[in-house]
Amino acid sequence: MIGEYERPAASPGGLRLHLNENTAGCSPRVLAALQELTGEDIAFYPDYAEVERETAAYLGVPRDHVVLINGLDEGIFVTTVAVARDTVTGHSPVRPEVIVPLPAFDMYGVTTRAVGGLLVEVMPEPGFGLPVNGLLAAITPRTRLVFITSPNNPTGVRVSLDDIDRVASALPPEALLLVDEAYHDFCGDTALPLISSRRNVIVGRTFAKGHGLAALRAGCLVAHSSTLARIRPIVPPYSLNVCAAAGLRAALADRSRLAWYVAQVDRSRTLIYELCVRLGLTCWRSGANFVLLRVGDRASEVVERLAARSIFIRNRSSEPGCEGCVRITAGVVEHTERCLAALEEILCAEP
Repeated sequence: MIGEYERPAASPGGLRLHLNENTAGCSPRVLAALQELTGEDIAFYPDYAEVERETAAYLGVPRDHVVLINGLDEGIFVTTVAVARDTVTGHSPVRPEVIVPLPAFDMYGVTTRAVGGLLVEVMPEPGFGLPVNGLLAAITPRTRLVFITSPNNPTGVRVSLDDIDRVASALPPEALLLVDEAYHDFCGDTALPLISSRRNVIVGRTFAKGHGLAALRAGCLVAHSSTLARIRPIVPPYSLNVCAAAGLRAALADRSRLAWYVAQVDRSRTLIYELCVRLGLTCWRSGANFVLLRVGDRASEVVERLAARSIFIRNRSSEPGCEGCVRITAGVVEHTERCLAALEEILCAEP
C-alpha cells in the first residue's frame, strides 16, 4: 500500500508553528498583484514569459535552466517520474532505486512508492550530519535518484557543497541528485554552483517559506538545460496558475520584505537556542526557519498542552534519531516569544 502524506490540522485562529510556514504572511505587493488580475487574466491560459525571465534573473541563472512548477512537491514528483520512466527499456523494466538519507521529508518516499521505485533509506549519523559514507555505500548500478535536503527537514542541519559534490560524482550515469533547498532563504547555502559541472544535479526551490507563497504553490527546478530536457515533458503545460505567477513576480521584486523576515527568523532561532540553554535541552543549530529540540518523553504531552492553548508545534519523535523531539517554526519574533513562554511554563511544571 502506498503511504500518503499526512497534512497536520490546526484550528482556525491558532498560532501555526508546526508546518514551517511564513508566520508574517506574504508581501503586501503580492496581495496588490492579485487584486490587479482581470476577468480575462483568469479566463485565459497564463503566459509565463515574464515570470520565467524574472525568476531566472533572481536566481542568477540562464532562463533555460529553470522550470516553474506547482510547488516543490510537484518538482519532487516529476523528477521521480522522469527517472522511473527512463529505466524502462523495451520489455525489460528495471525497478529504479531511490536513496533518501533519514530523517527526511515524507514526499520522497511517497513519490518513490507511487512510481514503483525501491526506496533505499540511509540511517542518520550522530549530530545529523549528512551520512556521506552511508550514501556512497548505498549506491548501486540501479540507483536512479538521490534526495538531499539542505538545510535538512526536520533537523535544520546544513549540508556542505563538498558533501553534495562527493555524492553526485559517485552516481551512475543515468542517476540524478535532487538537492531540496526549500529553506535556502534562511541560510544562503546553495548547490547552484554545481549545476554546470555536474549535469546530474537538480536544485529544487519553493517560494512558500521565505516569500510566504505556500497557498499559491509556486516553485521551480534549476539545472542545466540538457538535464531539464528529461523533466520538461512531464511537467503539465500550465502547471503554475495565473495567481501564482502574478504573486511570484511581486514577491521576487520585494527583496526588503524577504530581508526583514529572514532577520525575524534569525532572532527567533536565537531565542529558541537561549531557552534550550536555560532549561538544559538539546537542540540543533538550524539553517532553516525552525528548530528541532529534544524534550524527552514529554514530547506528546508538550504538543498537546500547547495545542490546548492554540499554539501548534510538531512532534517529530517518530523520525529516526529524533526520539523525544519537537520542531518549532521560527518566524515572527512576537509569535516565537509567545510560544516559548508557554513552553517554558509547561516544561517547568510538574508532569
